[in-house]
Order: sequence, then C-alpha cells, then structure tokens
Amino acid sequence: FLWKQLTFICRDLDCSAGKGKTILFSFLPILTWLPSYPVRQYLFGDVVSGLSTGVMQLPQGLAYALLAAVPPVYGLYTSFYPVLLYTFFGTSKHTSIGTFAVISLMIGGVAVREAPDSMFSVSASNGTNETDAVLDTEARDARRVEVAVILTCLVGLIQLALGFLRFGFVTIYLTEPLVRGFTTAAAAHVFISQLKYLLGIRTPRFRGPLSVIKSLVAVLIGIPTTNVTAVIIGLLCIVFLFMIKTINDRFKDKLPVPIPGEIIVIISTGISYGLQISDKYEVDIVGKIPTGLLPPAVPDFSLLPNLFTDAIAIAVVSFSVSISLAKIFALKHGYSVDGNQELIALGMCNFVSSFFHCFTITSSMSRSLVQESTGGKTQIAGFLASLMVLLVVVAIGFVFQPLPQTVLAAIVMVNLLGMFKQLRDIPGLWRMSRIELAIWVVSFIASVLLGLDFGLLVAVGFAILTVIYRTQSPKKIILGEIPNTGLYCDVDEYAEASECTGIKIFHSNTSIYFANSDLYINALRKKTGLDPMLLQAARTSQQSKDLEQGVTEMILSGSAPQLDDEQTNGKAVEPLGDSDPEDTHNLHKPLLQENINIHSIILDFSAVNFIDSVGAKAIKSVMKEYAEVDVQIVLAGCNGPLLADLRRLQFFEGTVTLDLLFPSIHDAVLHCQHPAASGILFI
Repeated sequence: FLWKQLTFICRDLDCSAGKGKTILFSFLPILTWLPSYPVRQYLFGDVVSGLSTGVMQLPQGLAYALLAAVPPVYGLYTSFYPVLLYTFFGTSKHTSIGTFAVISLMIGGVAVREAPDSMFSVSASNGTNETDAVLDTEARDARRVEVAVILTCLVGLIQLALGFLRFGFVTIYLTEPLVRGFTTAAAAHVFISQLKYLLGIRTPRFRGPLSVIKSLVAVLIGIPTTNVTAVIIGLLCIVFLFMIKTINDRFKDKLPVPIPGEIIVIISTGISYGLQISDKYEVDIVGKIPTGLLPPAVPDFSLLPNLFTDAIAIAVVSFSVSISLAKIFALKHGYSVDGNQELIALGMCNFVSSFFHCFTITSSMSRSLVQESTGGKTQIAGFLASLMVLLVVVAIGFVFQPLPQTVLAAIVMVNLLGMFKQLRDIPGLWRMSRIELAIWVVSFIASVLLGLDFGLLVAVGFAILTVIYRTQSPKKIILGEIPNTGLYCDVDEYAEASECTGIKIFHSNTSIYFANSDLYINALRKKTGLDPMLLQAARTSQQSKDLEQGVTEMILSGSAPQLDDEQTNGKAVEPLGDSDPEDTHNLHKPLLQENINIHSIILDFSAVNFIDSVGAKAIKSVMKEYAEVDVQIVLAGCNGPLLADLRRLQFFEGTVTLDLLFPSIHDAVLHCQHPAASGILFI
C-alpha cells in the first residue's frame, strides 16, 4: 500500500509545464475559483455571511481559549490566522474554520499535563515569618501557551504528511456513530469543565481516566464557596442565549441574518465595567488583552517527544470533524471536496499558525451552519470573518478585558446544545443497527470515563472489532429460483423461490480469509445439509438396504441366487429376520430424504470481495472432498479482482479448472443440469 502511495506521489512530481500547473492549482484551490468569482451574485451573500460568522468568532475564540488552558487573547489569534490561510488552501465553501470546543479541550488537557499548577507554586514570606505558596499564573500561562503552540505545530506536520501521502481515507475508521458518540462525550467534558467558571469557584484541572468524575466532585465540594454574583450573571446569559438560539432556529426562514446573541451578551462588558463587579464582587474577568498582534516566534521543539501520541489523536479528530462537515455541505450544494487537500489545508493552517501563537483548529458546527444559512457562497465569507477578528485584535481588543468569565462559560454551554442533541441518535440506531449503536455507546462511555485520548483509542479498536465480528458472522442462505425469471433468492425469505432439483446454491455475504475460512466451510456443510463423510455413509447404508431388500424378495419368490465364497468373503450369510433394516436407514433419514440425490453445489461468490491463500486452500480442499462422493462444486459470480486473486494463488490447478467457473448463478445452474452441453463459460 505504501509503495502504491509513493508511486502516486512520484507520478505527481513528474516534471512538465502542464503537470506543474495542475499541482499548483491543486495545492492552492483559490486559483481555480477566484478568477471566475461572480461578484454580483456572490459578494453580498459572502459579506453578510462573513460579518455574521465573525460576530460569532469573537466570543467563541475567547471562550474556547479557556478550554485550551491559555489566556483568552490567544483564542482571538486562533480565530484570525488559520481562517485567513484556509481561504487559500481549503476546498470547502461553507465550513467555518477556527476554534472548536472538542479540540480546545484536548489541547487544554495536554497543556495542563505538561504545565501543572504545582510547577509554578513559589514561596512568599509574610511579616509573621510564615511561608505561603503563591501560584505564578503569568509563568504558568506562558508555559501552557508554549505547549499548545508546539503541539499545534506537530499536529500540522502530521496532517501535512498524511495529506501528501494521500492518507485522507483514514477517516473511514472514524465512523459517524463513533464520531458522534465521541463528540457527545467531549461535550460532557466541556460542560463540566465550565461549571467552575459559571459558579465562580476555583478547582484544579484534572486529566486522564475518570477526570470528568474528579472534576464534578471537585465542583460539588467547592459549591459552598460559590460566587453568587457570577452565578446570577451566568444563568441570565444562558437563559438569554437559549432564547435567542430558539428564535433563530424557529424563524430562520424569516430572519435576514441570525440575531447575534453572543455579541449582545458581550455588550454586558460595559455593565461589568460600570458596576466594577470584578473589584466589588470578586468576579473573575478575562483580564489583560494586549492591543495588536504578537510577532512570530519559533515553537519550543524540545517539548516534542512528550506530545507525539497526543498530536496524532488531535490531528485525526480535527480532520475527521472538518471533513465530515465539509462533505455534508458539499453534498447539499452540489460540489466536491478533496479529502487529501483538506488534510493539507488543515496542516498548513495549524503549522503556519503555530508560529503566530495559535492553537489547533478545525471546523465549527455552529459557525458553519450560520455561515451557510446567512448566504455564504465561497471561502470569501471566512476571509471577511477573519478580517473582522483582526480589526478587534488591532483596535478594540481592550474592550473585552472586563468581560466576566462566567459569560464565556455561558456562551460555551449554550453552544454545546447541538452536540447534546446527538443523544437522540440512540433510539434510531436501536431500530436500524444494534452494532452501530454499540459503537456509539462504547465511544461515549469510554471517552467520558477514560478521557478523550484513551477513549478515542478504545472506540476505534472496538469499531475495528465490529468489522471482524461481521466477517465472522455473515448471513448464510440457500438460494432458489423464482420460476421462469433466472433470479435466485433466499428460499427461507421468498415463498416463490424453489431449489433446483439435485442442486444446492450457497450464498454467504463475506470475503474468505484466514479468520473465517473454517467458519465458511462449516456453514456450507450445515446449510446444504451435505457432509461428505455422512453422505458417503448414507449412500452405503442405502445401497445395503436395497441389496437386503432384493435378496429378501428373491428368497420369498424361491429364486435366490447361490452366493459363492468369493461373493460372501468366506462367511455365511446371516438371516435377515432378526434385523430391522429401518435402524440403519433412520440413522441418516434426513440426509437420505432430502439430499441423497444432490449432485452439484454452486458457491455464489458475488458477495466475496477478496480471498487469501488460506481461504483458497480451504475452498479447493472442500471441492475435492465433495468430488470424492460425486458432488461437484462450481463457482459463480466472481468479480475481476477476485478472479485475479484466484489466479495469483494458483487456484485453478489440478482437478480444479476454469470449467468450474461461471459468470452468473443461472449459467452455473444450466451447466449442472446439462453438463454434457456446457463448456467453459467464464475465463
């Protein structure tokens, strides 16, 4: 597989003017659509959409920075640089790139692990010569920013490598139930992490297995120290934002643009400043937001060895969320997105932005819906949203300094509503697919209890196990013909389908390989009711019974033949009167009644995608076993790749020849019914 991927890359690097242009246009998709941008049709919608999305970017950037365990201003930086870069490299016209709760929480977990509070406790002596531990928050925050930045740089490098190696397919292992269960669990983590800001209490930040339970217990223990003012402000904001969100959802067809609830809430900054609630009521606020952009800096690469595993998980989750949203909007609006280019785009956004003090980004569900519903047509909407964030950072960032943190917690909690609605998946999955429901539940429970990193690993492992389980327990049926149609269906499901005389048609919807070849053979014997050993014994018993009955009739008619010593092997013929001929017959009665006259078995391979050497040997062996009892096995419905596998495995050698291979079940049936008139039908 890796050789094939490298072959594609070498082919892409073939030097020619046309090839170079193709590569350039593929790497920078903006060159394909910007020259033909229809200004009159698209510009107004993109402007309105960009402003609406930018209004949401501001409060969410500030709020999600708290999840990432970095000062809020870094959320604004992350809402500018990556969004700007995605305009040039991205292929989705409607997704809003930037901060996202799940990714921010994963970043924050790593930052807290690498820079815990205990590392920054310093001693301070007071006048009574007693020593108290003081937390150096400035040094702690600076270190956590360094961790978040280098982690983002590594995530970008991983995504770029996967994109250039064409590994966009990795998301197939993150099925929709897995992602939805995982993001719902992440929403639970985020919600509990925001309770301390809503209540205005101080608790340590936990990570690892059972961290969500530890955080909840810490909040419950800290309830006696709740800041009542912070709770009132937070609850009022939650109620207001929920009402605005409900109005926007209910009247989205009538409203020209959604009501910007978050920005209205942030206007409460003025009230906070006027009432001086930080000084009078000890309500935690956003704090210092420096005006302007920080100069670029090289990340601290000495931290890389401890972050590689975390970076892989964050890179995959980030891409999975982004490509899922991109495909939804692409399908709705009739265009395509390139998974590999999306990997490259996210990689460029993360890698380059890490030099400008940003943390990892992906697509936001809530902002993408706003960008699409307000008339956004192209990536220009995201570009304008980033310029709006830039204006705030450069000119009026100081306005947000007195913003209470409980307000940001309220914004985060209300925006989690869409994720918690994914709990509605459970009844539908119960009706449609119990296996997918199991994936959803395992992903959710594992991610809640074990943490997002270990939970994702467990969820992916369980999803792969379900694939193995499905190949180990496929549906196995006997087919019969619908009269005068040439169509063959399950005889147990369709009353009109009847088995062909003397022929059994076996179908199993699975590939045949080392893990299930024995199960396939056992299922073949069970469903057809034909075991070569039992069939031989049954036929011998039937022949003995027929012989005994013939001899008895001759004796009764007085014309019994004289048996010589050679015929009796020198033994006397025992009388038949004391033996019950039905005893031997009953031993194989079901086999004799239904299957004694079976002369052919057709293996329907139309559902077989691949076969390995173990599977090929098993099929070849069972064909020989049945041939010894005069039952011929033929194959039908092999696709081209499967036939190539069989040829490569030297399947058609010896007694197994191409004469036993047919393009369809009906061709195989005709051959089995009239073998003398059939030739090689499929080569």
